[in-house]
Amino acid sequence: MTESVQYQIVGTDAASVTASIERGVVTGRLAPGEALPSVRALAQQLALSPTTVASAYRDLRQRGILVSHDRSRMTVAHRPALATRLVAEIPSGAVDLASGNPDPPLLPDLGPALTQVGPVHRLYGDELAVDSLVELARTAFRRDGVDHDWLAIVGGGLDGLERILEVHCRLGDKIAVEDPCYIGALDLIRTLGLEPVGVPIDEYGMIPDALNDALDDGCQAMLLVPRAQNPSGAAIDADRAHQLRAVVDRHDHVLVVEDDPAGPVSGADYFPIAPGRPRWAVVRSVAKSLGPDLRVAIIASDEDTHVRLLGRQRLGTGWVSHLLQYLTARVWQQSLVDGTLKRAASTYRQRRQTLIDELADVDIVAVGASGLNVWVPVIEEVPVVQGLAARGWAVQAGEPFRIESEPGIRITAASLDVAEAPRLAYDIADVFGHRLGTRRG
Repeated sequence: MTESVQYQIVGTDAASVTASIERGVVTGRLAPGEALPSVRALAQQLALSPTTVASAYRDLRQRGILVSHDRSRMTVAHRPALATRLVAEIPSGAVDLASGNPDPPLLPDLGPALTQVGPVHRLYGDELAVDSLVELARTAFRRDGVDHDWLAIVGGGLDGLERILEVHCRLGDKIAVEDPCYIGALDLIRTLGLEPVGVPIDEYGMIPDALNDALDDGCQAMLLVPRAQNPSGAAIDADRAHQLRAVVDRHDHVLVVEDDPAGPVSGADYFPIAPGRPRWAVVRSVAKSLGPDLRVAIIASDEDTHVRLLGRQRLGTGWVSHLLQYLTARVWQQSLVDGTLKRAASTYRQRRQTLIDELADVDIVAVGASGLNVWVPVIEEVPVVQGLAARGWAVQAGEPFRIESEPGIRITAASLDVAEAPRLAYDIADVFGHRLGTRRG
């Protein structure tokens, strides 16, 4: 790296030097990874004391704007500006197979649970977690062979992932992820100043040899989805779990995080990879099974991760609303009793498989072993998405999910009427036929 000559840092004291560097970063004139002058060189340039410049650099480093690589070299952090991702508009009258939502009729009724929660007031200093919710989570983890000694409640899956990565990872660390991977996870990793490294997947999840290469190449952490992988629907089976555990066991220093977003409605068994390692966490959200508005996830982890996570949580939200925790526990318990979760898992499985079978009948390959989505490989995404929109179907282009993997489209089959699956398959085949037709003009 060479020192910056594109942007002139100015200032007469530590505060103004800090503001000048930050202005350069915000405007893009100081690029990520760009080296700044040494403390001594900048002090001489601005006619300031080295102590003043060192104070400015220290403040910027603590705020994550600069990264120190040794005693004398400081660079701009690889932390992109927060950006709002554009959401594709669903055409009027089109069937929404793009949003990734669970089917509302398959979610539990919140009404009875809301009337049972009652006027509960919890105060500062009270226990962070509601016992009934913890016990439900503990039972589920115990059934799946996951160490449940250290459980934390957070405000949803991504909230949990953010806190885990923040307390373990440093700016610039490489994180092994599935390719394709959930959009929210990719955006979060990049926003934290971390580098996602794509690991190819098949219907059983990460390819073991490719994961080994990524970890050998310096990844400090890995994030995987054991079932209901978004967007592909991949699900790790017993054989793949054994192979992946053999890989991670050769890399003891690596933080292994499992994100299990659909849990009991995924339609696949759970085979753990992370538990039992020096640094690990399993994040289970209730968004897909009980409803997206229940912003609750439970994290099982090693003790050190648990302590760090709670410490970070106390600096922010403090805790997840106890009212929300009580509601989640009551809805969860009722759903187990009345069979809501089993019905949802069975229905999602039928809808996925029906679409996959109908596509196979018109010679189109699709995958979706679990969860809410079906992934269809394509040659080009935009013409297929546009062609289906013209025929009344809204689907999601695969580009935001991909790092280096091949193009595809994600179809959320969660609310697809099975009677409509043949027509959808025919329309996809029709779009493919037009796409592969004679070049125009």
